[in-house]
Amino acid sequence: MVSTYKLLAEEIDCNSAQAVGQALCNNPFAPKVPCHRVISSKLQLHGFHGKTNDEALVQKRKMLEDEGVRFDDQGRVQPDFVFKFSDRQNEKKDTHDESTF
Repeated sequence: MVSTYKLLAEEIDCNSAQAVGQALCNNPFAPKVPCHRVISSKLQLHGFHGKTNDEALVQKRKMLEDEGVRFDDQGRVQPDFVFKFSDRQNEKKDTHDESTF
């Protein structure tokens, strides 16, 4: 699963998807704390390790494909592989609701 810079920014109450991208660009814990799983809102690969050249994006795509993420013919991540934090909130709510019965 991947998410977008925008969705991640919204989840952490940040008003800037660009700030999220800059923080990930400077991630000293990669790959243990993965930053390659964040993509643009257009579901395209945008950058990897602060680089946007073809070599960096090919490396990022290979890592995602090795993890099972699939792409369409235009190089966009298929929507089914995009994690939306609201989905997680719904799962938590469903689990909580079931445990109260």
